[in-house]
Amino acid sequence: MIKMQYRKDLRSGNELSVLGFGCMRFPNTMGKIDREKTEKLLLKACEAGINYYDTAYIYPGSEEVLGEFLKKHDLRRKVFIATKLPQAMCNSSSDFDRYFDIQKKRLQTDYIDYYLLHNITDFNQWQKLTGMGIKKWMTGKKDSKEISQIGFSYHGTYDDFIKVLDDYDWDFVQIQYNYIQTHFQAGINGLRFAENKGIPVIIMEPLLGGKLANLPKKAQSILKKADAKAVPLALRFVWNEGGVTVLLSGMNQISQIEENLLTAETALPGSFSDTEKNIIKDVKAIFNKNFKIPCTGCKYCMPCPKKINIPDCFEAYNNSFSLGRYYGTYQYLSSVSFLGADPHFISDCSSCGKCESHCPQKIEIRKQLKTVHHKLGIPGMKLIRSIALKFLAK
Repeated sequence: MIKMQYRKDLRSGNELSVLGFGCMRFPNTMGKIDREKTEKLLLKACEAGINYYDTAYIYPGSEEVLGEFLKKHDLRRKVFIATKLPQAMCNSSSDFDRYFDIQKKRLQTDYIDYYLLHNITDFNQWQKLTGMGIKKWMTGKKDSKEISQIGFSYHGTYDDFIKVLDDYDWDFVQIQYNYIQTHFQAGINGLRFAENKGIPVIIMEPLLGGKLANLPKKAQSILKKADAKAVPLALRFVWNEGGVTVLLSGMNQISQIEENLLTAETALPGSFSDTEKNIIKDVKAIFNKNFKIPCTGCKYCMPCPKKINIPDCFEAYNNSFSLGRYYGTYQYLSSVSFLGADPHFISDCSSCGKCESHCPQKIEIRKQLKTVHHKLGIPGMKLIRSIALKFLAK
């Protein structure tokens, strides 16, 4: 039987499972969370000892489904809930309570174990929140026991990360980290800085939105020769760092939970071998040649006012380098619903910039969409589509 590994949150004393459940990517059908499939996944996770569940206000339906599950199976007191304040949507201090109360209702609880300010991108953003009274609000919620631990998720530069971390007595922090992005955003230096301050670190995007689970063919060949597997290698790389308290994985299949549990059992700090380090070095070199647009598929840029499927378009572009132009073009046509009843082409983009204001990776989305259209778009696409539909109708 697999034994779950736990690491202590030194600020609270809580024993947290090293493998946390990321609730942003629950199984869904036609855009709605599949409650039956999700319940089976969560049951499997709880039974295996996973006790940290990360959701957010802006993850459609996620808080409600998690809350319903925990109440149905009487598991609220046996797990730690982490959710996030949509700080970018807050215009005054009254919004803090408004969103928080909605979240407690959704989650069917009167307290939150780990509460984060969602998607802090720079120090100026943090200062705006402090001007609105966020420090007083957070302290009040901790005093009333409605929030146990307070932290923030971060998507900005290392320098601003340090400034935000030093400006308040934080209980924990959540950063993006994987073997491709060791110096991206807070990066390894931010991880070590937090560790030295005794602040627990939660890791998101250890698989770069699934990209490290589906590597280019040349990289797959390297793994095969070394008798290594993509996902365990990527997770072990993160768990090798002693400053990592919890690694979040958006598991939406039982098999993914089982594989991750098996990896977590032996993923101790400092256990990464020289052989594994060399494999990572070779795989990283190949991956970087194909990963042209650093999109993780988080969908924070969505919905697009023109209904363009931005993440899928970017994935198609990246795949055109790793899997071939034919495959990339085919995926791109599927992404824009080329033969569907309601297609949304990149040429429909109005350059409003709404998507860029929400992108954690700071991608120049409007510029990159044009790049995708230039490489994968077919001249006269709308005319070709019209002719194709007439042909198919016959």
